Amino acid sequence: MSRASQPTRLPPDVYESATAAAHIASRTVPQQIAHWARLGRELEMSPQVNHREVVRVLAGSGSYDALGKPEQAIVREEWASRISELRAGLNYEAEFAAAGESYSEADEGGDVIVHPAHG
Repeated sequence: MSRASQPTRLPPDVYESATAAAHIASRTVPQQIAHWARLGRELEMSPQVNHREVVRVLAGSGSYDALGKPEQAIVREEWASRISELRAGLNYEAEFAAAGESYSEADEGGDVIVHPAHG
């Protein structure tokens, strides 16, 4: 298998976004993903965007406020992506059950629902 055709796993949200964007741009999904990869590569190499500072902020060693508007937009998008990924992996119900703890939450109407400890 050539390098150009090696399978790659993508997060479901990226694939879904690529599918929607591909339809609008009259591309196949692989063409859309390749297009985005090229854009990302160019963005990282762009003299108008300080990629090094974006990386520093994402690593926690730089100041978000010191970034320009384009860099801030990139950081916000990355933060949103990371938060979504972290939230998708949370399962407090299982954690409370494993610890034998009860917990409370609000339902859609704002009423408190108490989940008793099991075990």
